[in-house]
Amino acid sequence: MLLQANNSLVLLIDIQQKLAPAIYDTKALEQAATWVLQVALQLDIPLLATEHYPKGLGHTVASIRELLSDEAVMEKIHFSAWREPAVQQQLVSLGRQQIVLIGTESHVCVLQTALDLVAAGYQVFVVFEAVGSRTPDNKQLALSRMQQAGCQIISKEMLAFEWLERGDHESFRQISKGWIR
Repeated sequence: MLLQANNSLVLLIDIQQKLAPAIYDTKALEQAATWVLQVALQLDIPLLATEHYPKGLGHTVASIRELLSDEAVMEKIHFSAWREPAVQQQLVSLGRQQIVLIGTESHVCVLQTALDLVAAGYQVFVVFEAVGSRTPDNKQLALSRMQQAGCQIISKEMLAFEWLERGDHESFRQISKGWIR
């Protein structure tokens, strides 16, 4: 199945100030997540984000937070974002069936959210470059498990070109030439 811009939303999971430094290759993860968010903004795709226990883990890292509206960021205490009533309500109200997941940690909050979303009937797409864990092994195990459960593991370029659909899309040049990184 291909992603459709008019049926997608991006759900960013817990890329937070005190957790980010512990994530393997965190700089690359933050750059990839920022790129995904910028492409989504360029194409008017809704963005939502969670912060797991921000009192302890801090808020979303600044480079990413500046791309999000205040209404898009929701606090959570469950590892699975789907189990938070506010998140579930937002997802349902937006009426999008394709959920693009990015964030941390792949083997905890991203995994549990993905499994719950699949069980709830959503099509889940996980952007390989834009998810991370403290160890590469945990990331890989999580991606394998999500794929076995029915999630699509995609690259950020797959995401962009599926959303664009055509080479003559008005945003094609900006995105394909790297204006949005």
